[in-house]
Amino acid sequence: MLLLGMVGLAAVHLRQQAFVPPALRRTAPMAIPAAAVLGSAPAFADEIGDAAKKLSAAAYPFLKDVDWSSGLALTKPGSASAAEWTKAIAKAIDMGAAMDSKLLKAGVQAHHKAIGSAGSGVTSQADFEAINAALGRMIASVPESKTMEVYNAFSAVVSPDVPKYLMSTVKEADAKAAYAALMDFKDVVKAHPITPAATTSSVSGAGIAEAAKKLSAAAYPFLQDIDWSSDLALKKPGNPSAKEALQAIDKALVMGAAMDGGALKEAAQAHVAAIGSMDAKGVTTQADFEAINAGLGKAIASVPTSTVMDVYNAFGKIVSPSVPNYLYSSVNPQHAQAAYNALMEFKDVVKASR
Repeated sequence: MLLLGMVGLAAVHLRQQAFVPPALRRTAPMAIPAAAVLGSAPAFADEIGDAAKKLSAAAYPFLKDVDWSSGLALTKPGSASAAEWTKAIAKAIDMGAAMDSKLLKAGVQAHHKAIGSAGSGVTSQADFEAINAALGRMIASVPESKTMEVYNAFSAVVSPDVPKYLMSTVKEADAKAAYAALMDFKDVVKAHPITPAATTSSVSGAGIAEAAKKLSAAAYPFLQDIDWSSDLALKKPGNPSAKEALQAIDKALVMGAAMDGGALKEAAQAHVAAIGSMDAKGVTTQADFEAINAGLGKAIASVPTSTVMDVYNAFGKIVSPSVPNYLYSSVNPQHAQAAYNALMEFKDVVKASR
């Protein structure tokens, strides 16, 4: 998946309707499981970097107003269905897949560094600046049309009451100063487009593709058992603090930053296609499910086993042991066992492909 933080900044790339976009509220010390690629950022004129410095100085007081220990991110911001949210997320994934891979990696690394300096919840101003600069460059590397598709998709599912509520939780003067600076920043980003470099995968994936076919056939009945209309993903799966959850997310960011760019793009595009083929129950086709598994297998095969296990162990610490049992009780147990057995075989193929 891609940085959710980019969605907020994308929302103000061309328009100014939302008062305090999510990017300023949520991207400084934390991000949604995202991914990136190998390589360093290309050379470019630093107009976006200079603008990010101004934005960060103006918005940092606002950043410090936010309660970063809050569980507000798990509150559904409107009445949109799970399918509607999934389709909005597809627009964000599609936008991320179109970004310059090296700039995307730089954005993930900036978030990783910011989490390290977050301390009690607020990252340093320098790391906040690095995040803003990275997000600006990432967004500058995609067409305006994709940016606006993300903006429009999320505008349709987020209640208009959300900006008002968020405004009530911070100092008005700080929020207005941050918003004004963000509007200046988005103008600079728009005025300095970046042409993304072509990305090719170094992962052959021949064995992985065949293994993904077997996994998908075995696991598809299980996939059909799941209630994809559920809001279960908004439930806290344990009692971790915001800091503990953020540390687990950081491990996922590190893993994403190490992934092969071409394989990652393939996996992202497979998700977009799968969302597009969902039926009325939110279930994608077996063929698109297979493409997702193949894409994820290749992306995971491109990183060291130790990095994968860091993610597994980090999330294992914050998820209650009662969660697997509960999920198991909600589906056909035979289908779940068949899917698990097939996944273990697939995992071995992926590991051997490194």
